[in-house]
Amino acid sequence: MLTTPTGMSRRHFMSHMAGAAAITVPALSLTQTLRANAADLKKRHKAAILLWMSGGPSTMDIWDLKPGAATGGTFKPISTKGDMQISEHMPLTANVMDKLSIVRSMSTREADHQRGRYYMHTGYVPNPNIEYPSYGAVISHELEDQSKAMDLEIPPFVSVGGGSEGPGFLGMAYSPFVVSSNGQVRNLEMGMDEQRLMQRMAALDLVEKGFISQNRGSAADDHQKILKKTLALMTSPQMDAFKVAKEPKDVQDKYGTTPFARGCLMARRLVEAGVPFVEVDLGGWDNHNDIFRTLSATKLPELDKAMAALTSDLDERGLLQDTAIIWMGEFSRTPRINGNGGRDHWARSWSVVLGGAGMKGGLAVGKTNEDGTSVETDPYTSQDVMATVCKSLGISLETTFTSKSGRPMKIANGGKVIKELFA
Repeated sequence: MLTTPTGMSRRHFMSHMAGAAAITVPALSLTQTLRANAADLKKRHKAAILLWMSGGPSTMDIWDLKPGAATGGTFKPISTKGDMQISEHMPLTANVMDKLSIVRSMSTREADHQRGRYYMHTGYVPNPNIEYPSYGAVISHELEDQSKAMDLEIPPFVSVGGGSEGPGFLGMAYSPFVVSSNGQVRNLEMGMDEQRLMQRMAALDLVEKGFISQNRGSAADDHQKILKKTLALMTSPQMDAFKVAKEPKDVQDKYGTTPFARGCLMARRLVEAGVPFVEVDLGGWDNHNDIFRTLSATKLPELDKAMAALTSDLDERGLLQDTAIIWMGEFSRTPRINGNGGRDHWARSWSVVLGGAGMKGGLAVGKTNEDGTSVETDPYTSQDVMATVCKSLGISLETTFTSKSGRPMKIANGGKVIKELFA
C-alpha cells in the first residue's frame, strides 16, 4: 500500500559535489576522493525511526510500573541493563535498555485520538488555518543535503504499516511514502520485463513531448516529470531495501514474523540504505477492556521481540550511534482501572522512550508520583521530545520555516531539549 510519490525529488550525488571540482588534485585522485567521501557518508548518516503505537499504550504497564498501588495493575517490574525497571512482559527489551532511556515525566493535554496523534507527530495542536509538518517531513527536509549526497532515490520519509501525518506547509516532496510491511510496494511492480517497459515509456515520452511543445498547459509537463521520477524509483536497486525476505533466516527470526516485526526489519534496511526517516506503526493499544490479558498475551510480546531486535541490530551494525529511536503513542491510559478491566485515555502523566544518535541510554528521566496520577519533576511535552530528537540528529533548533500564509514557524515549536539525555 502506498501514496503516489508525487513531487519526490530524485537526488544526484555529482551535482551536490560539484564544488569539489575546484580542488587541485589529479583527475584519478579526485574520482577516488569523491568515492571515498560518498562511502563515508553512507557509513555515517543521520536517521530516525519512530515506533508509533496507535491507540495510546498504557505506559504505566510497560515503562513506569507502580507495584503495590491500587492503580498498579497485575504486572511485575523486572530489572534491566539500564538504571530502571520495566514490565516483566518485556524481557528482551530489558536486555537493551542500556541503549535506550525512558522519559517518565511526559505531561500533555490532548487525550483525543486524532488530536493527540497530530500533536505528538508535529509538536503543534491542530489549527484549521495551518497544516503543520510532521516529524518525518521536518527531518527529511532538514537532512535533504545528506540525501542528495547519497544519491537517494527512495523517498526520504517512509511510513510502514500506517499513514503517519503529512508534510503540512513543507509540501508534497516531504509527504510520507506509505508501504505495507510485507516488502511488496504495490503499484511500483513493473508487471512486465524491463525492455518492454522502456519501449512503452519511450513511446509515451514522445507523445507527451508533442503535447508540451504545443503549449497546452502544464499538466502534460507535470505528468512527464512524475512518470520519470516514478520510473527511476521502479528501476532503482535501492528498492531492494523494502525486500525483508532477502535477509538471512536467523535475522528474520530474531525480529519475528508479525507485520510490526517485519516493519522494524524493513526500517533497519531503509536506514542502512540512507533513508533519513522511517515510521513503523503498531496499532491495537486502545484498551478500554481486558487490558492485562491483551497486553500480556499479544501486544507486549510482539513489541518486545521486534523492538529489542531493532535496537541490537542497529547497534551491532554501527548504525545506532547515528540513528535515533523514538517510541511513543498519542497518549497513555488512565491510572484508574475501569469497570471493564481496562484503562481509558490519559495524557497528564506518561512515558516515551528515546535512544541512539548520541542520546544517553540506560536512564529513567523524570518521575511520576506513587500512583501514577501526576508528574513530580519538570514535565516534558511533545515539542520537547521533538527538539531533543532534532538535537541528536544535528538539526539546528534555531531553524525557522515559513508557512503558506507567510508566518514564521520555529522548528519543534520552540521546544526545550531534554538535557538529561546528553553528556
